[in-house]
Amino acid sequence: MQHADQGTATPLNGAGLRVGIVRARFNDTLTRALAEACLAELAALGVADDDIDQVLVPGALEIPVALKALADTDEYDALVALGCIIRGETYHFELVANESGAGVTRVALDHQLPVANAILTVENEAQAWARAADKGRDAARVAVEMANLLDDLK
Repeated sequence: MQHADQGTATPLNGAGLRVGIVRARFNDTLTRALAEACLAELAALGVADDDIDQVLVPGALEIPVALKALADTDEYDALVALGCIIRGETYHFELVANESGAGVTRVALDHQLPVANAILTVENEAQAWARAADKGRDAARVAVEMANLLDDLK
């Protein structure tokens, strides 16, 4: 087993990996931008289109249950959660942000499966747009890197 030194970037290779993506429809134009960036980066990393499944759910709170359903199939090397939660005037923002994040983490830990969490939690739409492309790409890179790492650790 090889371990990279801190600061040493190893090329990411997604060839042969199966990736499941769960995207929330709420704030659809933003989550589409996240998905487009994620899919483009997965392709750049060598993940074949046929090895990517996408699931659409109503909102961020529904993401974890769909992730769990995908994880239960044992068909995926990594999963990606895509959503966008914009702060409103009520406590609802904190509830949705906290519970969706906890659910995503629980799926990863319960299944020992990498889940890249790209559920944006932002103050306003401008912040979301400023982050969408980078976070979509980051999610793809995290999914591939962690899938490879867990494979190496087994």
